[in-house]
Amino acid sequence: MLAEIKGLNEECGIFGVYGHTQAAHMTYYGLHALQHRGQEGAGVVVSNGQELKQAKGQGLVTEVLDENELMNLSGSSAIGHVRYSTAGGKTYENIQPLFFRSSTGSLAIAHNGNLVNANKLREELECSGSIFQTTSDTEVIAHLIKRSKQDVMIERVKESLCELEGAYAVVMLVENQLIVALDPRGMRPLSVGRVGSGYAVASETCAFDVVGAEYMREVEPGEILVIDDEGMHSDYFSKTKNRAICTMEYVYFARPDSNVDGNNIHSVRKRLGKKLAEVAPVKADVVTGVPDSSISAAIGFAEQSGIPYELGLIKNRYVGRTFIQPSQELRERGVQMKLSAVRKIVEGKRVVMVDDSIVRGTTSKKIVKMLKQAGAKEVHVRISSPPITHPCFYGIDTSNAGELIAANHSVEEIGEMIGADSISYLPIDSMVEAVDRQDSNPNCGHCLACFTGNYPTDLYEDSVPPYEKEQLIGAKN
Repeated sequence: MLAEIKGLNEECGIFGVYGHTQAAHMTYYGLHALQHRGQEGAGVVVSNGQELKQAKGQGLVTEVLDENELMNLSGSSAIGHVRYSTAGGKTYENIQPLFFRSSTGSLAIAHNGNLVNANKLREELECSGSIFQTTSDTEVIAHLIKRSKQDVMIERVKESLCELEGAYAVVMLVENQLIVALDPRGMRPLSVGRVGSGYAVASETCAFDVVGAEYMREVEPGEILVIDDEGMHSDYFSKTKNRAICTMEYVYFARPDSNVDGNNIHSVRKRLGKKLAEVAPVKADVVTGVPDSSISAAIGFAEQSGIPYELGLIKNRYVGRTFIQPSQELRERGVQMKLSAVRKIVEGKRVVMVDDSIVRGTTSKKIVKMLKQAGAKEVHVRISSPPITHPCFYGIDTSNAGELIAANHSVEEIGEMIGADSISYLPIDSMVEAVDRQDSNPNCGHCLACFTGNYPTDLYEDSVPPYEKEQLIGAKN
């Protein structure tokens, strides 16, 4: 669905390339493919083998990196980042990749995820003399590397990563190496591919299609890759722990043309929709999905139910990101600017509105109202995931249970609040089955914390808001 109006946001996306003569341009296109993962800022750091250069700024990739900027970034290796802030403020300093110079060489680092022990580590580092330039948890990683007494760079990185707790997919760049790592639970997607005689890494495989890279494999949990002129070298800084990839990658965040854990996202979402039709059937005339991430699930629902799929809702793709809404009346029009109901499709019809999730409920209420104002006789809401009842501390912007409608109201109450004629969510077991993870572990290799409250890691007191502490401190699977 529309992230800007929905309030469910992923932290960021990362991309890296090594061994390509136009590394900066390659990274530009890779980041453009990952733009859906973050729109607040973008940046790239390039190495020519001798020195690192950086360009970054607030806004979209196309706004930050123009042709003149890219022409000044010559080199055969680069890393890039698109940002949505969940840890640290929305300031220029926090835009990644973060770039550090020292007497022993330069280091650039970009990170997707969130460290639950970042504040604890920051306090320890400051007590030992570290001075931080940002409020981003990513800078903690750089300071840990600098503090390490190991002689070899890769050993310093491995030692530092072992101190982290939480979700992290990381790319690092030094003058002659690209370093890639994934947390021991594999909570964020990260893949590696071949591009010509070089290599590329990305948060999602859709970036490989854009830059012409051939997918090789996913980076394994606890794995660290060093890519240099001699090729790609694999090692492990930690044993793999219980796999816990974020389920919302399948449900909402990843692009439909990406593959995660061997599953095509569009196909997974169609299966989610089919399961939803099985467990929550309804008599209706048309099925429509809320653009964009719910379209696949809506198609699956229609195929399984036999109810025709129609484009009952249309997304306006030309609305600016920073539209000014000076009054309550205009704020109420915000959804209509970005989403429109097709009157001739829904008028006089019983409509099944399929969406991937409901976070706060305000947007769902406006869309149901919009459909009814367009003449829909009934609106039956079907959600292709379970109710989101618990906050996320691993890089998704749902860290306040007080704002989660399902944490404070029953399904029936939610239906009444948003004005739906009926509402149903997909049960957890059906969701797990739909993503084809057959496993005796009830977690089935995925983080289900936002649905169950069973967190795959310990939570640290200073990473949890005061109003959440009684329920969440020390929670784990």
